[in-house]
Formats: sequence, structure tokens, C-alpha cells
Amino acid sequence: MSSLPLISPSTEEGARRNEVMKRILDFVVANKTIKLPEFDSSLSRPDDRFALLSLGLEPNDFSGTVAEYRYQFEGEEDLLHLMVTHIDGTPINTRDAQAVASFVLQGLPTALIWLRSGQFSQHFYFGHDDLIGNLVLD
Repeated sequence: MSSLPLISPSTEEGARRNEVMKRILDFVVANKTIKLPEFDSSLSRPDDRFALLSLGLEPNDFSGTVAEYRYQFEGEEDLLHLMVTHIDGTPINTRDAQAVASFVLQGLPTALIWLRSGQFSQHFYFGHDDLIGNLVLD
């Protein structure tokens, strides 16, 4: 079995990941919904091809970047949704997105994560409560 591509986050990317994930844990414990940011037409616009490519470009508490990838969280009832795209909007393969998810969701058992693959974005779903007691923070 081949391994995932290596993601080598910078110190800043690692710190941002920890900040985002701590905030998500706080929201999960408080039973608050994690929402996408309000749309700002000066920063992004709906994509002509795919709806989810421009989501989360606005500065928000539930997103970050690592290497050439962008990740964005949102809550869906009892599930969390992690979207992974290339920063430049080019196609992303499943293996690269899985490497990003592995970095962001460190400690969460992969058997608890559902993947919905796409050409320009990859989507991961998992239970809110699965983060508690599993997520590894630095």
C-alpha cells in the first residue's frame, strides 16, 4: 500500500491548524454550529463551474492553508465537513487532499471519516464528537 504524500507544514501553518482545531473543539463542546463566513463579493465570487471553489476565501475562524492547499470547515447537524482545494483553484487529487486532512485531523481514526471525492475539491465528513478525545493538538 502506498503512503500519502508528505506535507511539511511551516511553523505558522501548524500554529494556524492548532488555532482552528481548538476553536472547533470549543464549538463542539458548546454545541454551537460552525458556519461558513458571510459572502464578501470584494474577495470572492461564485465560481462559474463549481459552487464550492470560492467558499471560505473570506477571512474566517474555521479555515487555513498548508503548502498549496486551502481547507475550510463547516458544521452540518451532527457532522463536520472539511473541504480541501488547491489555493489556485486547479484540480486536486484524492491522495493529496487526504494528506491535508491527515495533517488537519491528526489523531482522528481514518475509519471514522467519510470521503466525497471531486475534481476541484475533496470533501471529508465525520462526527463532531469523534474529535473529542482523538484530535491531537501541539
